[in-house]
Amino acid sequence: MKPSIISDDKVIITTAITGGIHGKWANPNLPITPEEQAQDALDCYNAGAAILHLHVRGEDGQNTPDIDVYNKSVRLIGEGCPIIRQIGNGIGARIDASGAAFEDMLHGFEGKGLTVSDYIKQNINQLKDQFTVVHPTLEQRLNLLNIEPQPEMHTINAGTFEFMTSYGLGIVFNNPRSFNEEYVKRCKEKGIGIEIEVYDLSHIENVMELVDKGLLSPPLHFSIVLGIMGGTAATPGNLMHMVEQLPEGSTWQVVTVGKYNVRSTVIAMSMGGNVRTGLEDNIYYQKGELAKGNAQLVERMVRIAKEIGREPATVEEAKQILGLY
Repeated sequence: MKPSIISDDKVIITTAITGGIHGKWANPNLPITPEEQAQDALDCYNAGAAILHLHVRGEDGQNTPDIDVYNKSVRLIGEGCPIIRQIGNGIGARIDASGAAFEDMLHGFEGKGLTVSDYIKQNINQLKDQFTVVHPTLEQRLNLLNIEPQPEMHTINAGTFEFMTSYGLGIVFNNPRSFNEEYVKRCKEKGIGIEIEVYDLSHIENVMELVDKGLLSPPLHFSIVLGIMGGTAATPGNLMHMVEQLPEGSTWQVVTVGKYNVRSTVIAMSMGGNVRTGLEDNIYYQKGELAKGNAQLVERMVRIAKEIGREPATVEEAKQILGLY
């Protein structure tokens, strides 16, 4: 499909409030308990977000596949506001520490004039011996479809690749075709909307195979994820090329992390796309200044959207655009 630089369509703003990698050690304003997430959802909704992309954490602050935690967060969010609840089906990996406790390792940088990220990068070879990365199983990820109350949307990730973190750790993000086929089938059976995350061009081809099999039906809703090491680099040219490969009638947003986040979302908004913001993608408001919270990041996207003549979509308008009935 062709992007439109003069589009005045409503822009859907998604807030990804927590994510599946960093914790409060990266930004103390990261919401990790169900209560914190519900308050953040309300704040982001009031700021102008229509969709909330959700990962949850256990009592230890780490990613968890525990369906009870998802149930509580989804319920509390829905009780507080009508924002569209979207479940990230990757869940996020856990750290199992051996030797030194992981929190001790994270705080080992203190007094050395380094950020946590700097400390981990500089000491990654020693730290690797003290913890292992535990991935959620495909069965645990499928179990997300049993969340009650039922959320309005889930994501699928359209291909397997090595997801490289900024700390130098490579994690194989396993998304077999058979798993995605089963996930899509169950979403359709339950009437759950689907957002498709694509990290390179081959993932778009994988999606079109699902369309050919009759498992997905247009219009499709894409997240073009750029800037993750192991995926496609965050450049204007790559964004343009990937948008042009999407089937006509699709809706799309860009997802980028860290230093790429603000500028790429502004480019996407100017091309007629939708945008995602939040502490999952960027813990800073600007260089060297931690964001005060997700609502602050949403407010910035709302302000920019209005400046370029695109009004943020309300929840009801977003449901209409995405076919969520």
